[in-house]
Amino acid sequence: MKEKILIVEDQFIEANNLQMILERAGYLVCGIARSVPIALKIMEEQTPDLVLLDIFLQGNLTGIDLARTLKEKGIAFVYLSANSNKETLEAAKATHPYGFLVKPFREKDVLVMLEIAKYLHRHGIQSVMRQQQDKASSKNKNKGLPGDVFHGIIGRGEKLREVLDHLQIVAPVDTSVLILGESGTGKERIAECIHELSSRHALPMIKVNCATLPPALAESILFGHERGAFTSAAERRIGKFEQAGHGTIFLDEIGELLPDIQSKLLRVLQEKEIERLGGNTTIKTDVRIIAATNRNLEKEVAAGRFRMDLYYRLNVFPLTLPPLRERREDIPVLARHFVELYSRKLGKPLPAIADNVIDELMKHSWPGNIRELEHVIERAVLLARDSMIRHIPLPGHEKIQQEDRIKTMEENERDHIISVLKKCKGKLSGKGGAAELLGINASTLNSRIKKLNIERVKDEFR
Repeated sequence: MKEKILIVEDQFIEANNLQMILERAGYLVCGIARSVPIALKIMEEQTPDLVLLDIFLQGNLTGIDLARTLKEKGIAFVYLSANSNKETLEAAKATHPYGFLVKPFREKDVLVMLEIAKYLHRHGIQSVMRQQQDKASSKNKNKGLPGDVFHGIIGRGEKLREVLDHLQIVAPVDTSVLILGESGTGKERIAECIHELSSRHALPMIKVNCATLPPALAESILFGHERGAFTSAAERRIGKFEQAGHGTIFLDEIGELLPDIQSKLLRVLQEKEIERLGGNTTIKTDVRIIAATNRNLEKEVAAGRFRMDLYYRLNVFPLTLPPLRERREDIPVLARHFVELYSRKLGKPLPAIADNVIDELMKHSWPGNIRELEHVIERAVLLARDSMIRHIPLPGHEKIQQEDRIKTMEENERDHIISVLKKCKGKLSGKGGAAELLGINASTLNSRIKKLNIERVKDEFR
């Protein structure tokens, strides 16, 4: 039986294009609505399996209003557009859509998004059912994820298994993936795993750390340049995208990418083509893009530092990695893995870990996540004198020594302003704002914030 799709879109041409794409792919379009009342009337006659939903429609009601009704009825939906306005963006996200499609639509993007949305919708229902089962039956919920290791990814906790479950779905699908998570959570290893499980696994995987790209050379490094493109361009250079060929490119720290490079990356995603710096020839490219960041890209979009259209092009299938403090059940197996790894690397006998040490590891907050745990274990193995690790000096234990250092006046001022901004949730002026609490003018506070380099920190509290 054909799956029924309802299109809620007030632009005739775009709605018609979507209908043709869907019908060619074997879907049944049960209706096209230009407003919320028309959509509700169609839904009274027949219930769609999924709704493609524009945010801004004819009439007073928006797609966000309809989304709340769809949520109550358990009908999956995907937004067809988004607005850079922060409030609209937050309101749309609050309805928990299964994705966003950015105009103009490409047939491949539409069909991939539909497959992902259908999977996520089914998976969400199954997750609720699984939570009602006992612990014994839950062991079988993830086929293909035996034991503690999956393609070099260590752990068996519920949150990690959910990530791996989603990973197995998206890896074979030829679409972009955005990996989100704090520093040290293993984003690069997840990207490698996606590549290994994809149809491109035998082709190159090129890694680029966007945070380390020199501003003057970023375009050249990514897209290449022709001889004579600039003063020191003595010969043609092939960029990272061409080096990847038909393989995968991993853009780590994508949130650090400069605005002008963001626009060029958007062209690669939309048009599947690049131009070398100083060249006039368009080069077609067929590379899969996996991006990662530890930043909140929605806040970056709202602050104007990251392009909203690029965000939604990348955010087709986001994977959010849990911090180590939220998967403490994995700490013992990770610790033993790193003990074995560094014992082998250092040519030392494999030591056991005392129970009291495991207890200490479980209690630690791990702000540096898996990377911090790895470094702690490496040091412990290096210092181990016999067949048992009985003590591990954790970073928090060194806090007293660090506090002995006298802070400068500027450091104290910076810390104080940050604490006040946190209390005010980033509000600078007006009643209850940071300026009022500090007893200074808002303009004076703004100048201190710029001088003390608190600009990015300030936005995190909003």
